Amino acid sequence: MGQYKKLWYTLICVLAVTFSLLGYLGVEVYRQAPPFPEKFVSASGATIITKDDIHKGQSAWQSTGGMELGSVLGHGAYQAPDWTADFLHRELVAWLDLTAQAEHGKKFDDLDVAQKAALQARLKQEYREQSAMDESGTVKLSDTRVKAIEQTAQYYIDLYGNKPELDKTRESFAMKTNTLPDVQARQHLTKFFFWTAWSASANRPNSVATYTNNWPHEPLIDNKPTTENYMWSFASIVFLLAGVGFLVWGYHFLRKQEVEPEVPEYDPLAKIVLTPSQKALWKYAALTVILFIIQILLGGLVAHYTVEGQTFYGIELSKILPYSLARTWHLQSALFWIATGFLTAGLFIAPVLNGGKDPKYQALGVNLLYVALFIVVAGSYAGNFTSLVLNKLSGSANFWFGHQGYEYLDLGRFWQLLLTVGFLLWLFLMLRCAIPAFKQGGDKNLLAIFVASIVGVGAFYAPGLFYGEHTTLAVMEYWRWWVVHLWVEGFFEVFATAALAFIFYNLGLVSYKSATTASLVAGSLFLVGGVPGTFHHLYFTGTTTPVMAAGASFSALEVVPLILLGHEAYEHWSHQHAAPWMKRLRWPLMCFVAVAFWNMLGAGVFGFLINPPISLYYLQGLNTTAVHAHAALFGVYGFLALGFVLLVGCYIKPDYTYDAKQMTWGFWLMNAGLIGMIISSLLPIGIFQAYASITEGLWYARSEEFMQQGHLEMLRWLRTIADFVFIGGACLFAWQVIRMSISKDKAA
Repeated sequence: MGQYKKLWYTLICVLAVTFSLLGYLGVEVYRQAPPFPEKFVSASGATIITKDDIHKGQSAWQSTGGMELGSVLGHGAYQAPDWTADFLHRELVAWLDLTAQAEHGKKFDDLDVAQKAALQARLKQEYREQSAMDESGTVKLSDTRVKAIEQTAQYYIDLYGNKPELDKTRESFAMKTNTLPDVQARQHLTKFFFWTAWSASANRPNSVATYTNNWPHEPLIDNKPTTENYMWSFASIVFLLAGVGFLVWGYHFLRKQEVEPEVPEYDPLAKIVLTPSQKALWKYAALTVILFIIQILLGGLVAHYTVEGQTFYGIELSKILPYSLARTWHLQSALFWIATGFLTAGLFIAPVLNGGKDPKYQALGVNLLYVALFIVVAGSYAGNFTSLVLNKLSGSANFWFGHQGYEYLDLGRFWQLLLTVGFLLWLFLMLRCAIPAFKQGGDKNLLAIFVASIVGVGAFYAPGLFYGEHTTLAVMEYWRWWVVHLWVEGFFEVFATAALAFIFYNLGLVSYKSATTASLVAGSLFLVGGVPGTFHHLYFTGTTTPVMAAGASFSALEVVPLILLGHEAYEHWSHQHAAPWMKRLRWPLMCFVAVAFWNMLGAGVFGFLINPPISLYYLQGLNTTAVHAHAALFGVYGFLALGFVLLVGCYIKPDYTYDAKQMTWGFWLMNAGLIGMIISSLLPIGIFQAYASITEGLWYARSEEFMQQGHLEMLRWLRTIADFVFIGGACLFAWQVIRMSISKDKAA
């Protein structure tokens, strides 16, 4: 450790404390997750719904695309309703009308104020307080509620079928006709939706709040933010301000100015003789941008479905490429191409760690990994198609080979296992180059932090395997966000920082001490908020106040290190002027500048917009979440992956020069397109939805009545312009990478 001992101790302490908290509260998630009751019975004792019915409904929901068609508990796609909020509201309205008709002979809306108030008080008492599960796992429902459930369920049975009267609604929700052809499966589906609505309306034992902390906002039963929600929201703002203050103090008082080295006259990395494994990376670069183009074309189609529903400029595509499938492939492709870009950077650096040599069979391993990635991509896409379009997979077969139903982990469990093996193979290929490097002389601190980061990238996709087909949603979300948040936003960040520090050191642009210090400090800063900050995704999935407290407090600290990204962006930008030979690295560096900008705006500003509990209570499941997702996922990790691929291309094809004009247009069109998507559509629609969610409830903000208003449809049409701008820029960028990949070196 040497002179970096304090920094290492800090990082180790951060990891120990944060993962202990993540594990301890993970046990709490398991203990306090909303249960699957053994059965729901009527007042006479007749069984209405069983646990097995709910499990079969969960499987049926997964086979329709799950979170890729509407959302459940606020997580999922944004065009169709949130089925939890929608089912709950429809059931409540049905109960009120049934009771009003039975007692007053008229509909609820026709009652006077006193009568309405009396019925609403009874409604709240029945749903919030009288729906508890007893020790035998039984929930007793009134006869009126049973009728309300049956009435509500019929709507969904018809909606997921082919009833002509609901054709316009299906178009508004971007649902294909006969989304779930099997009638029995549709009946089970409604029981799963009911279970989510029950967990969102029944008070947790010995609590005045529901299992979902009173989410969603539903005035009919007084679902409103809890006191703890307000308290930890205020606390998160205090933690943010304190964190920013201490960071600024620490940056100026503890930071020691290092004398940067004199930049070499020639590119040091250009002197390296390429190894067979490095030469093989042209395939990875091409695959990265091909998947990138597939992903954004699918994204354009998904965005267009929000205005035409089932057609693409009049062409009926929903029969072969419905919204749920297009969105599934859109998100999966993002994960695939971004991860491939990161793997490419690692595999290029690996032989450099090993003294410029490949270990035995390294090139074979690199080629096998490429084949494995190709098989996973093709196989998972085929499984999704078989499930969502051909409707040939159901139950466990669908879960294993078709569609798991969960965003970013949509691929069947079999393909997910293969992808996990692929990441472990990459880790093995990296370690067999890195471990021998420790035996060489000299300081190994930078190498150690880099190796630690590759272990995180290689191993932390595996937690996505820790839930099953019928795992309750709170537990599933805990492990899903280990992948989507902790793996991507945590370890990808640390890997990127360490990899860039290693590269810039080897280029002679920064001193060894600066590179090592920056990597260790960045690792601590990213992970101190990033690890327990995972819990901010779990506020309303069925967890308790301690989870909300940890999520609110630490997710606020995630924003803190982003304050200094302006300085990082300037450093990356200035590197291109450090020496004449650095000009050929201009475009990778510009991508890293964009990463810093979007990290600050997309991850920082737009992330904190939805992070505090009081904010997310009203905004969860609205387009404001899509603002953060697009700006952070592409703006940060997308540009990082592209920057890595462009950088590797400069060395594996040294005779190729990126076309300056095309790269300039491509770079700025992508940034302009991303900004255009946000300001023309996603953000303003999100603001309109937020007002509706606060005043009426989430059910209304996601309803057909609200979302199909003329001004919101116009905003979705306006986004088309930004989409074309973005796609045009991406194609220019991708074309340059493909030309680089297939070009022949003069030396060869």
